[in-house]
Amino acid sequence: MKKTFLLLLCLTSMTAWAQTGAISGQVIDEESGEALIGATVTIQGTSTGAVADVAGEFTLEGLDYGSYTVLFNFVGYAEKKQTVELNNSVLRLEPVALNSSSIGLEEVMVLASVAVDRQTPVAVSTVKAAQIESKIGSQEFPEILKATPGVYATRAGGGFGDGRVNVRGFSDENVAVLINGVPVNDMENGRVYWSNWAGIMDIAQNVQVQRGLGASKIAVPSIGGTINVVSKASDREQGGSLYMATGNNAYSKLGLTLSTGLTDKNWAVTLSGSRTQGDGFVKGTEFLGYSYFLNVAKKINKKHELVFTAVGALQRHGQRQNMQSLSTFDASPDGIRYNADWGYKNGQVVHVEDNFYHKPQLSLNHYWTINQDTELATSVYASFGSGGGGGTGGPDFVKNRVGGTYGPIDLDYLVDRNEATVDGNALAFLRASRNDHKWYGILSTLTKDLGNGFSVMGGVDGRFYQGKHYQEVTDLLGADYYIDGSDENNPNKVVKTGDKFSYYNDGLVGWGGVFGQVEYKKEKLSAFVTVNASNTSYKRIDYYNYLDSDPEQETDWISFFAYGVKGGANYNLTDNHGVYFNVGYFQRAPFFDGVFLNFQNDINEDAVNQKVISYEVGYNFRSSKFNANLNAYRTQWKDRTYTATSNQPDGTVIFGNLLGVDALHQGVELDAVFEPYAGLRFTGMISIGDWRWQNDLENVNLYDEEQNLIETVNIFIKDVHVSDAAQTTAALGVQYELLKGLRFGVDYNYAARYYAQFDPTSRESKDSDGNNIDSWEIPAFGLVDLNLTYDFEIAGFNSSLYGNVYNVANTKYVSDANDGSNHDAASSSVYYGAGTTWNLGLKMRF
Repeated sequence: MKKTFLLLLCLTSMTAWAQTGAISGQVIDEESGEALIGATVTIQGTSTGAVADVAGEFTLEGLDYGSYTVLFNFVGYAEKKQTVELNNSVLRLEPVALNSSSIGLEEVMVLASVAVDRQTPVAVSTVKAAQIESKIGSQEFPEILKATPGVYATRAGGGFGDGRVNVRGFSDENVAVLINGVPVNDMENGRVYWSNWAGIMDIAQNVQVQRGLGASKIAVPSIGGTINVVSKASDREQGGSLYMATGNNAYSKLGLTLSTGLTDKNWAVTLSGSRTQGDGFVKGTEFLGYSYFLNVAKKINKKHELVFTAVGALQRHGQRQNMQSLSTFDASPDGIRYNADWGYKNGQVVHVEDNFYHKPQLSLNHYWTINQDTELATSVYASFGSGGGGGTGGPDFVKNRVGGTYGPIDLDYLVDRNEATVDGNALAFLRASRNDHKWYGILSTLTKDLGNGFSVMGGVDGRFYQGKHYQEVTDLLGADYYIDGSDENNPNKVVKTGDKFSYYNDGLVGWGGVFGQVEYKKEKLSAFVTVNASNTSYKRIDYYNYLDSDPEQETDWISFFAYGVKGGANYNLTDNHGVYFNVGYFQRAPFFDGVFLNFQNDINEDAVNQKVISYEVGYNFRSSKFNANLNAYRTQWKDRTYTATSNQPDGTVIFGNLLGVDALHQGVELDAVFEPYAGLRFTGMISIGDWRWQNDLENVNLYDEEQNLIETVNIFIKDVHVSDAAQTTAALGVQYELLKGLRFGVDYNYAARYYAQFDPTSRESKDSDGNNIDSWEIPAFGLVDLNLTYDFEIAGFNSSLYGNVYNVANTKYVSDANDGSNHDAASSSVYYGAGTTWNLGLKMRF
């Protein structure tokens, strides 16, 4: 009996000794609350580890009971250690929040208005640095967003930095673009010129696309949405990286990043620069660009921190400015690469249409922790733009072509003609349209935690902009001068290379805004209400159309007061299911050209604020293997500012100021990610929009360039589709880790229901059945891209090899189009998208 008892006691002891359990939890970003997919979780001093799944979840299994130190790591974040005691079958940890390894990055999130997953009630998609590094390659910035619901992005003409992006049917002039919270949309026309930011992807920590109302507090023109680019900041650890890449059409890139890390005196500096050049896929689009980034951080004490950032790109590239008919592309030996806008002079390539620009943006951010409940973040910034775009000038610019109809422009022929003139006055020359500007601003946000889940936020947004617009002669093509009669103060001006001609005026914009927000966050519910108000003032100074003695040379300030209110709520029904809604109304001042008519100081007395009403509802699902988001939206755009310009068959240009134009944009969007097991991930999205003009217009006056009334017309556009973007898009992607460190990806992107861009003044009549006329619908297309990433060590450097092939099947497709006279393929003009392109890059970290 005693022996049996002893045996049972031993077995019981052995069982107790052999008890094992598991440690589980979730890894999230401390600032945004987003799951850190792919974060590594390991037991210190062992090889036991796990990788966080699509929900940031992890499980460490087969652990004996006892004490452990768990390490949490993710690229771009500081390592976190946590000592735990495992004494039952499953130890569930509280969510582990990782901090950025960069100084000042968390603080800038406040200014950047970054949306938080399952908390901020907006439709949002985020592209992180790791995704950007593996997929951007030689693509344009907008193209990295093409798998985002509601987004249509193309390279447009195909020149370096000439890409464009459209969100929910709104062009980028109606999409707010922010870099670290600082707006970059042109203050006169709202446009974004991506070539000015050619190196932004090199230094992006993440890019967040907020569709619809967005999370931004300032009164930015975000009718379609907001694109937030948050740049990298100074690393806390010393190091750097070297990047080298090559690709099709002589593409090459060389980039270097150096970081001092946080010094003993609490300074940190990160410097990054790159050189990119190539011939371009499209003929005559050679390019050369230099980009740079500087971040200097100083932790003054526990309460104060200063961060200085400078970012910019100096570039010049040839352009394909003019669309062509399908038959022209088919007849050209260059096929889809055909470009009519370049030439030869003395055997050298000359970009007749080109773009050259340098726009550094400088900002100084101050972060002040007033107390544990109150913080003040302030950014003072400045931007100085210089450059423009090339083109042709003169009374008789003949485009004879070398080698036949589809060859480059014979500039030597024009030189010979100019040199043969008796008086030396140019018949033809090259010119540039310049837009130099100065932009100063301040953005300050005060945040206070009131307790019991409530917080308030308020701030100011001030900006001043001065743009100088003129044309200058860049090449007289063998002539001695050009006589220009455009300047009222010098009607027979002798113009030489570098001199101004044709027009010269300043556009001044002043902006002052305030905003306030009340937010509630507690347990499952988060809600907010935001109000803002702004005053936009415009002034125009015209040095050519008016005598210097004429008081009308300079207008008074013309001001537009606007306001907005928006609110929403997110409610997490369970750990898996959540719902949200948002609603908003806001006004926006008309653009500069809608205030001053006919490119003169004629003030449009009928200019009024544009009004936007937006509603959205959404549902989200989160689990350890599958995440999904579903939303429906409706945006009503009333009193849109629309100044139409049309080229007539006889070569004259007419202008029409369209007032009271309304449009309705509505649709549904679905995106999802599925990770059946670590190392295999599927992503997908589908977006279906219905975007249409809402009303016809009566008695629209059309003027010529001399402000003569040409005619008064009725315009029939009610129920016509809004043009220039695919109203149906879809994407499907798969990422698979073939071996440790070797990842392979395939992405398919589909676009359909793209209606060609059209001039509303061309809709003066209905079709034979009495219906309003829609634009030509370009054929739907789908593209397949491949990417490969291999992480390895070489000569002691942690390195990554990136390979990309875009449009693998070499699909021939129309990416952009202008509607033709017959609203069909034959009469329309187009840009073809690029065929198969590739790049290969190596990054070594030290």
